[in-house]
Amino acid sequence: MLRITDVRTGESTDAVRARRGPVRVQAHPAGSDTSALRVLLVADVLARALELGGTPALTAADPPADLRARADALGIRRADAGTAGPGPALHVLAPGDTVTEGIRVEVAPVTGTADPALLRLLLLATPRHEPVDLDAADLDGARETLARWRTAVATWATRPSKPVPEAVKQELRAAWEDDLDVPAVLDVLRRLESDEEVPYGARFETYAYADRLLGLELTREIGSVL
Repeated sequence: MLRITDVRTGESTDAVRARRGPVRVQAHPAGSDTSALRVLLVADVLARALELGGTPALTAADPPADLRARADALGIRRADAGTAGPGPALHVLAPGDTVTEGIRVEVAPVTGTADPALLRLLLLATPRHEPVDLDAADLDGARETLARWRTAVATWATRPSKPVPEAVKQELRAAWEDDLDVPAVLDVLRRLESDEEVPYGARFETYAYADRLLGLELTREIGSVL
């Protein structure tokens, strides 16, 4: 069960309080800058985590057109129809937002600039409650990691498929269900990448499974490796 910190109380709470229908994930971007983009990204990942846990999620947001275009470039899902209106929801917002109902998930600001192709990974690699300074980020490291993982996944895809090891699946789920700890998910993938005890086919399935949360297009190079 996904648990998330409600900024109103500072306490961890169940993200899903009743299974009577889809959970509404309402993003509240303030402006069009990268901090607002990070709010949309956290809402996107939160909805993905809910769905991986078996809970349908509807995303809601009304960003300006320029921010929506940047969100599209990062693979952030668009708002679902019919999500407006009152009622319990998970609200993803910047510090100081005045939403009063539902669970409030706060996202720290972003400063600086970075290659849009690397931005999703750079933002996911830092806990959402910590500020991000893109000017100080390891851009070369992020670029190398994405390229290496996509090539590895394409290579592993040519080997016989094996299921995701149950222990690894449980570790991944424990990470993202613990206050949406995406950096811990990335740590699992870094360790698994060179774990010779895990067959290539199982590594492929694990990365593909984790990417349902991460949205990093880790399978995009499949077919490019013989």
